[in-house]
Amino acid sequence: MTRSELIAGLAEDNPHLTIADVERIVATLFDEMTIALARGERVELRGFGAFTVKRRNARAGRNPRTGETVEVAQKSVPFFKAGKELRERINKPPAAPNGKKNGGAKA
Repeated sequence: MTRSELIAGLAEDNPHLTIADVERIVATLFDEMTIALARGERVELRGFGAFTVKRRNARAGRNPRTGETVEVAQKSVPFFKAGKELRERINKPPAAPNGKKNGGAKA
């Protein structure tokens, strides 16, 4: 799902809001999350997951084209850990057709 698909879906589900309002809401949400992560804070959305920032130490890497050793500077990277509810919903087995547990196979 892209950002524009998210906005379109939210606008469709909330006809009392204009697309401009939904765009502003989504932009504000993402901006606030980004600002919090930039400060090193944890962003948790209950049932969905948590975003944190992990530090990667400086290290020696290799240029894949030449094989030459290159210094890679320390950096911070965003990290996402899925919440319990999201994991359960993703791993939920699909419903069998016609409500049968074994997919209609005869025992």
